[in-house]
Amino acid sequence: MKTILLIEDNAIIRENTAEILELAGYAVHTAENGKVGVARALATRPDLVVCDIMMPVLDGYGVLQIFNQNPQLAGVPFIFLTAKTERLDQRRGMELGADDYLTKPFDETELLSAIHGRLARFRHLRPEYDLHAEGLNEFLDDARTAGSLASLSQDRRTHPVRRKQDIYLEGDDPARVYFVKSGRVKTVKTTAAGKELITGLYGPGEFFGYLALLEHGPHSDSAVAVDESELVYIPKDDFTQLLLRNAEVGQQFIQLLAGRVHEREQQLLAMAYSSIRRRVADTLLRMHEQAGAGPEAGIQLSRDDMAAIVGTAPESLIRTLSEFKADGLIELTPRNIRVLQPEKLRRANW
Repeated sequence: MKTILLIEDNAIIRENTAEILELAGYAVHTAENGKVGVARALATRPDLVVCDIMMPVLDGYGVLQIFNQNPQLAGVPFIFLTAKTERLDQRRGMELGADDYLTKPFDETELLSAIHGRLARFRHLRPEYDLHAEGLNEFLDDARTAGSLASLSQDRRTHPVRRKQDIYLEGDDPARVYFVKSGRVKTVKTTAAGKELITGLYGPGEFFGYLALLEHGPHSDSAVAVDESELVYIPKDDFTQLLLRNAEVGQQFIQLLAGRVHEREQQLLAMAYSSIRRRVADTLLRMHEQAGAGPEAGIQLSRDDMAAIVGTAPESLIRTLSEFKADGLIELTPRNIRVLQPEKLRRANW
């Protein structure tokens, strides 16, 4: 059941309107002025607000400004209800972000039609999306509606990528952002001396390839499939729309992307200042979390690739892994590494 907040200082209009909305199947919260209305909205976020303009204590314009500035209330559909009919008043309401404008006296059909139309058109972005499930499609569907992004591509096909297949190369112009549906992808930077450094390892539910689009330049690394993988493509134009066309959508999309930026910063800091044992331990812990904690879970990655992630020679990596095995921290097989004591790896002071 949708919840409507009705803010109206006239007791008779407030009671009659609330009764109409309740008969139409809505849950209705009422308030006699703007200040009380804001307090009730903060206590229970409504799905839509019907608000008079001329009220004591806090008028309708003030209420809408508070809604726009409060992250908890921003984006709630807002219908002004007033006896004023001058175009200047209507223009001010629309400039503040009102979704509709009804003048009194109104008939119940007009009111219910306006509310139904706004609720049918409007969808809120959720605080979180589970990208390991169907969160990407859910976010894109919500972004299309909430951000009025009608031209957002509906092509959500998965693209199979073979193991060791290049996805893009260092120096290529970016055409899209990539989302990992299944499998793993590594991004690789080659030094002037020809040494390979893995700048990221991406698994299901993660994006990659977007930094070049943000920087308006070519890719600074290459992307290669580590396993048989499936990718979803987000075209460059869609990426731009998601970031720039609507503030709420852009903020949510940045949150979905930002975790990898922070991880890359942490990786670079660790390579600069941490010991080899600490870097190997942190890499093992990250991959252990990605692989899961079941009894059969393990890290499947070549020693060369792991050394490139750590930023060391394969010989140094192998020596450190052997030391961890001797200490009972990990179990080694030719193709697999199992972390046996993650807490000891995490707490060790190397």
